[in-house]
Amino acid sequence: MRALLQRVTHACVSVDGQIIGQITHGLVVLVAAGTDDTEVEAARLAQKTANLRIFNDPQGKFNRSLLDVNGSALVVSQFTLFADARKGRRPNFTQAAAPETAMHLIEHFTRQLQDMGVANVHSGRFGAMMQVEIHNDGPVTIWLDTAD
Repeated sequence: MRALLQRVTHACVSVDGQIIGQITHGLVVLVAAGTDDTEVEAARLAQKTANLRIFNDPQGKFNRSLLDVNGSALVVSQFTLFADARKGRRPNFTQAAAPETAMHLIEHFTRQLQDMGVANVHSGRFGAMMQVEIHNDGPVTIWLDTAD
């Protein structure tokens, strides 16, 4: 699985002009499942996301995790994280999981964050055309890939 984490001061996701998820201090997690991914990778990615120390301590150092700061998470599925644009001018998405599998794994990832105690977890709508508003804090943006 792949995730792009963005530390935010505010973020929301809308579908058809309606806000369906919104957070303040925390992380936006753009997440995608690959063809070989399982619940094991989803759980490992959730563990890494919740515990990665990318929030500042009082000295301004990256010493606090999402759990430490009681931050929120906005999880948005984004299969385009598996885009392969090495050849031609049109990306190839063959490494992205089938929609049914991806939806299950992203839901599992989201539940794992909740089960670990992430204070406030919201999500987009799988398969929908979404608009995501992100107020990146720092900016801090981190790439995670369970294959690495």
